[in-house]
Amino acid sequence: MANSTPKDYIIELIAKRIAGDIVFSQDPGAALKKWREYFDISQNEIARSMKIAPSVVSDYEKGRRRPGAGFIKRYVSALLAIDQLRGWTRVRQLMRTIGIPPEAVIDMREFDRKVTIAELVDLVKGVILTPNIDADRQIYGYTIVDSLRAIASLSGMQFYALLGATPERAVIFTGVQTGRSPMVAVRVSPVKPGVIVIHGPRRFIDPLAVELARLDGVPLILSLAESVDDIVKRLRAMSGYTSFSLPVA
Repeated sequence: MANSTPKDYIIELIAKRIAGDIVFSQDPGAALKKWREYFDISQNEIARSMKIAPSVVSDYEKGRRRPGAGFIKRYVSALLAIDQLRGWTRVRQLMRTIGIPPEAVIDMREFDRKVTIAELVDLVKGVILTPNIDADRQIYGYTIVDSLRAIASLSGMQFYALLGATPERAVIFTGVQTGRSPMVAVRVSPVKPGVIVIHGPRRFIDPLAVELARLDGVPLILSLAESVDDIVKRLRAMSGYTSFSLPVA
């Protein structure tokens, strides 16, 4: 982990959390300064990265100017860009607070709009395995999980947090053999996702997996997509994904 690069969805989550903290702060200028100091970055350094004068940074941090959404986005991006050059020292600390281990998660996004289960089935080239599903039920985001890595690396609490990260979320398990293992894990979890998608089985779906999904009232979909990359590409298109870009410090 020490030599790995944080995945872009984690960087985006961290950026949104920092930006949200600034926006909702009673004193946005003080919040700007707090995060700059947390990243151990001087006013001169962040000003250079943002291509503005240090006095402008000072004006915002002291409340002489009130930051808008555009400035906050540039400010946070500059913090992350400088931290990237330093080897992601602060981002790695913040990763621990999110509780989403990057080694087990392939991708994680929110949809730009509400997506129905019927639309999700089309996106993942899926087949619904559980009966009496409300095809108009709405899903707000997705998490794609490497099943084998999740089993090997996640604690019970981490797995529960992963499943319940957002209500009405699609959790897509990849590398699945028969579907039993992920559904047993979902069965014992106190929180349930909005829908489960399994990718991998081609010839045999364990009837127990379908029965467990039915007992929990969780729609179960079998994805027949050719590859995980295909699923990621199609879902990212629906989420309005654009790679999180950092300015050069």
